[in-house]
Amino acid sequence: MLGYLQRLGKSLMLPIAMLPAAALLVRFGADDLLDIPFITAAGNGIIENLGLIFAIGIAIGFSRDGSGAAALSGAVGYLVLEGGYKAINSDLDLGVFAGIIAGIVAGHLYNKFHDIQLPEFLAFFGGKRFVPIVTSVLMVIISGVVGFLWGPVQSGIDALGNWFISSGAVGVGAYGFFNRLLIPIGLHHVINTFIWFDFGSFTDAAGQVWHGEINRFLNGDPSAGFFMAGFFPIMMFGLPGACLAMYVTAKKHRKAAVGGFLGSIALTAFLTGITEPIEYSFMFLSPLLYAVHAVLTGLSMMIAFWFGIKDGFGFSAGLIDYLINLGIATKPFLLLLQGIVFGAIYFVVFVFLIKKLDLKTPGREDEDEDHVEENEQVGLPKKGKGTKDYEGKAYYYLTALGGPDNIDTLDYCATRLRLQINDMSKIDEKALKYQGAHGVMKINKKNLQVVVGTTVEFLATAMRKRMDNNNMQPPVEADGPAEAHTEETTTAKLSGDDFVMPVKGTIMPITEVPDQVFSQKMMGDGIAIDPEDGTFVSPVDGEILNVFPTKHAVGIRSEQGHEILVHIGLDTVKLEGKGFDVYVKEGDTVKKGDILVKADLAYIKANAPSVISPIVFTNMGENDTIKITQQGMINAGIKNVIEIE
Repeated sequence: MLGYLQRLGKSLMLPIAMLPAAALLVRFGADDLLDIPFITAAGNGIIENLGLIFAIGIAIGFSRDGSGAAALSGAVGYLVLEGGYKAINSDLDLGVFAGIIAGIVAGHLYNKFHDIQLPEFLAFFGGKRFVPIVTSVLMVIISGVVGFLWGPVQSGIDALGNWFISSGAVGVGAYGFFNRLLIPIGLHHVINTFIWFDFGSFTDAAGQVWHGEINRFLNGDPSAGFFMAGFFPIMMFGLPGACLAMYVTAKKHRKAAVGGFLGSIALTAFLTGITEPIEYSFMFLSPLLYAVHAVLTGLSMMIAFWFGIKDGFGFSAGLIDYLINLGIATKPFLLLLQGIVFGAIYFVVFVFLIKKLDLKTPGREDEDEDHVEENEQVGLPKKGKGTKDYEGKAYYYLTALGGPDNIDTLDYCATRLRLQINDMSKIDEKALKYQGAHGVMKINKKNLQVVVGTTVEFLATAMRKRMDNNNMQPPVEADGPAEAHTEETTTAKLSGDDFVMPVKGTIMPITEVPDQVFSQKMMGDGIAIDPEDGTFVSPVDGEILNVFPTKHAVGIRSEQGHEILVHIGLDTVKLEGKGFDVYVKEGDTVKKGDILVKADLAYIKANAPSVISPIVFTNMGENDTIKITQQGMINAGIKNVIEIE
């Protein structure tokens, strides 16, 4: 049942996604803005037909391949259902719920009958053409049942809605609390649908009846807006305050890495109200913080109610919706003051709890988790976070999910993949997070959610394409050190003449690198350099094995067989290539002193934990050791700085 409800929640996102367009049209055409009535009427044309739109969207979501035949069947089902039950009892009004029923029925019928074969004399009506026919027949039966039996059910739903609306601060606060609490399992969309589109009614001056908080607010209901106003302080200020708290409590050497990530998702929340990337950044690392977040959301809703603040949105409670609806909101500037206060509360509470309880928020994870990116880049060349090569990223996601055979169904909603998995033990959470996933939620033994962000649709499309074509060929970038390491290699002694200083700077033992992965020689023995110049040259004669997509590291195999990683700066993988100019490519032959990379040291110092650059020998023998033969400042190209014994 939980998995089924999640599937419904995912399907609701398609029709909900078009609401911003309707809200924009309604507002821009209003008399307090452009005063162009036909624009408002155009927007209301969407709002007045939400039931039909939901039927189409949900049918697409439930169908196995998103077919247009399923969409047509959903529309047919809704029209038959509404026409039938109203003929029996004209007082009934299922609204959006009628669309949900029709969409679910049409989606299931499409999956069952889309490939049906009829006798030859009826063959024209077979296959997908049969689905709208069978949908209309079944919906006639359902409309009869609804027409005779739905009265008491509608009275119960109306009573529940009236309780929420008439319970004042308690009802508003309860909705805010459960809205956040249900996000981890994706069921918040279900309760949102009833609050936003069904509960409450308002008759405008033209006699048009509007249902639901959003519709009533946009069309002038003076009592609407309480169930949306309290979200603005949380999404615009509270959660960005939480991001600031997680940044200031991050480990010192991790601040630069997590700062850009937290800053970007905080700005997204402030502008658009999309908060799931923030919530998933601490939801599973520190569930206590998420419980506090849910309580504070409910409290914000109650405070907005007590102060008589009413505001609304067409998409979410961000700055864009705030500005658009400024003219019809009640006490909107007081809402900003409340937001600043809640931003401070989130910051103080999160800092206190993170430090007091040593919670593992981003930037405070154990070191083996912190530096999984660096470990995997040497052994598993993968696409880095933030890449737009969805075809390549799809390969790594599918691999981390146990392969296509381990995926029973693949769906997505606004920010997350929703999957049914055959064997949950095959899921590699570390690999998923390395690819950019904000969180991984194992709902039960079969249902899995992976929070990707707003680009999830493109990733899911690329994954489905690979699955449909049975294509698990790795992308070109996968040909690198990992493959080279699988070959048997032998190394000869590396003399002082065979290795030159790769960059002007101060040489130091690798054990002094302020990074546990390098200092504990997890990737191999080597040296480190504190560079004075940004020009990095090849330290040996040999061949370029790999240039990392993020340009911060180059792999070389020397003529003696040594595999050397020139790694510029620490945690510079997060810079995504900014500040680096590469002068070589994979397969090039290089001589000592040939330029590999020119790095902008000033930019790296400002945006990464350190410019200290490890030079690592990744395939040394067990008994081999590195001896540093010079100390202090050394120019690039100087020989006799190290020997391998």
